[in-house]
Amino acid sequence: MTDKITYSAIQREVPLDSVSKSLLDISIANKIPHLHECGGNGVCTTCRVRILEGIQNLSPKTAFEISSSHARNWDPSIRLACQARPKGSVTLQRLIWSNGEVNNLQKELAPTGRAEERPIAILFCDLRNFTSLSSKNHNFDIAYMLNKFYTALGEPILMNNGIIYQYVGDEIIGVFGTTGGTAKKNCEDAIRAALGMQYALESLNRTDLKDIDIKLKSGIGINFGTSFIGHLGHPTHKQFSVIGDPVNVASRIQNETKATQTDILISDTVLDNVDRDTVETGKTFLNKLAGKDDPLYLHELVGFKDMDLQLELQSSMSEMLEDEEEFARIFYNKVFAIAPQVRALFRNNMTEQGRLLTHMLGGIVYSLSRPEHLKKGLAKLGRSHVQYGVKAEYYPVVKQAMIETIDEVLGECKTERTMEAWNTALDFVIDTMKGHAHA
Repeated sequence: MTDKITYSAIQREVPLDSVSKSLLDISIANKIPHLHECGGNGVCTTCRVRILEGIQNLSPKTAFEISSSHARNWDPSIRLACQARPKGSVTLQRLIWSNGEVNNLQKELAPTGRAEERPIAILFCDLRNFTSLSSKNHNFDIAYMLNKFYTALGEPILMNNGIIYQYVGDEIIGVFGTTGGTAKKNCEDAIRAALGMQYALESLNRTDLKDIDIKLKSGIGINFGTSFIGHLGHPTHKQFSVIGDPVNVASRIQNETKATQTDILISDTVLDNVDRDTVETGKTFLNKLAGKDDPLYLHELVGFKDMDLQLELQSSMSEMLEDEEEFARIFYNKVFAIAPQVRALFRNNMTEQGRLLTHMLGGIVYSLSRPEHLKKGLAKLGRSHVQYGVKAEYYPVVKQAMIETIDEVLGECKTERTMEAWNTALDFVIDTMKGHAHA
């Protein structure tokens, strides 16, 4: 009887043809989407799987697996696919399905039972006129609208290494830097998320909410400071919690967007921790906040002065991949039109191939906030493409087809900055992949 690896969720079996390959290698070889942000180098934990059957057929846990399992309180059935090598049949379940889930893994490293002080950036986003909207619309419409709001405006938080801390009625709270990072990076991530949320809301009003004749607005406040982070609560029901004065101040700053008639306000502590030459601000206010004795300087955030690569890529992603199968179809048609000889590489189901493509694109954009992982991931991607038969001369074809596809799919929604960002990003991706695959 031939040994096999079974993927329970997708009901797919693949033969085990080598005991030297890891579970992740097997997924990649069989073109099964499997998150591995660090490129399978045992640095992150995104490739984790739950072993349903055959755990005795895996290699022993590595030192990194043992330390990760202890730090994150995993049960014994969880393994890292990049570290575990099967020597017999195994049935598994992939545990991280989307790039957005990766950020929530930060909560696993929060202290249990007590809180620790950590410097973080806190973002409060409030949906305007929600009370009047609720009174004028049916409950089902309100629920639909809130889900669209939460999804569209939550993505920029997740794309920028943040955690969606809470949904409170019509409010979203995001935190940045819960597991470390410099003050500069945490504040820049929060600023980029806020600007991305504005783009997302504009897109939402232009598309999904157009038919119900509703236009949403929001106010965003950002603060930076040392807060307490941990899993707190009753011993039987502890929750990830962020508490402290900087959190309360962030909420008060958001409230001030109403009085100042601004979209985004940031505190002095945020502005002091970023390069002021890169950020464009508008009006400055000296306002007294509720619960504070002294007034605080608040600054209207307008945007980045120059093209910000991450923001441009992130802001185009939702519209670009709104129909993932159509995007992939257009892309591969262009590839085959430019280089017909490449078609021979694609003998398998093109639907599955399309899913791999959009999975890869989304992963790259999400990983931009963790560049140390991105470079390792691209190196692995380049090496795996050699196994698929991809030659160095195919990369210019891929870039041309991708740029033409993005241009066509975005249509009137694209800007010069958007196309410049994708050109720059694709050059970096291709150079990194090619450098490791065809050195």
